[in-house]
Amino acid sequence: MTASICAASDTRKNAEHTVVVAITSHSVFESRDGDDVFGAGLAFPLLQALQRVNEQLLEGNPDESLLFDVVLVTTDRKQQQQRSLIMSSTTHHGLDVSRFCFSCEEDFVESLQTNAVDLFLSTDRKELLQASEQGVVSALLETHSASPPLEQLRILFCGDFLIQPDAGLKLAGAQSAKGFLSRLGEVRRRFSVQDSPLSITVLTSRGGRESCGSAICVLRSFGINADEAYCLAGAPRAPILNVLQPHFIFMSFDG
Repeated sequence: MTASICAASDTRKNAEHTVVVAITSHSVFESRDGDDVFGAGLAFPLLQALQRVNEQLLEGNPDESLLFDVVLVTTDRKQQQQRSLIMSSTTHHGLDVSRFCFSCEEDFVESLQTNAVDLFLSTDRKELLQASEQGVVSALLETHSASPPLEQLRILFCGDFLIQPDAGLKLAGAQSAKGFLSRLGEVRRRFSVQDSPLSITVLTSRGGRESCGSAICVLRSFGINADEAYCLAGAPRAPILNVLQPHFIFMSFDG
């Protein structure tokens, strides 16, 4: 297998304070044989929501440097052979992607680290576990709720994950993770309470109000104030996920 290959597009941001988000291409595009352009996949609304946040940040301050910078990562062997189609499909759909990385399954984490990725997103729990075990903050792209909105980036933190000493605190165990959480909170503070293009929610599935409160405190300790918090106390979470419609979830991948 060849080594990773990365290509930069004309939209690459040079600001040193950008939040670099890597997303798997198989999550963004649906590939069908014979198509000249890939169709929109599961994570397509996510990229549009990230662009919406950037647009509003720049509307408030044209010199803003705290922006989301998107890297598209390809580990699928078939899509490895469709590099030009992936790049042209990105342009066709008007998606703001600064870099494309074509990696094999064995070394994709190295590509994430080389590109200073702050957050890795995928639908593949195996990939997420592999990345998180090597120090890359990772989150699960939500696949079960209804289609998430395009005009607001919605992030969900699993409170049960946050408050477990052997799982949740791994999120803040590395200096890079602390930096990411701090910058995420800073991005949120750029906007008012109402009509924000970024919403952060905490959801605890087990325990009572104390568990939910502890999860909120963990986030606050890293500079993140949740917009909403829900304590399910053992109730099914599928119904509330359909209402919240998060783009991705911070949770445990090895359970």
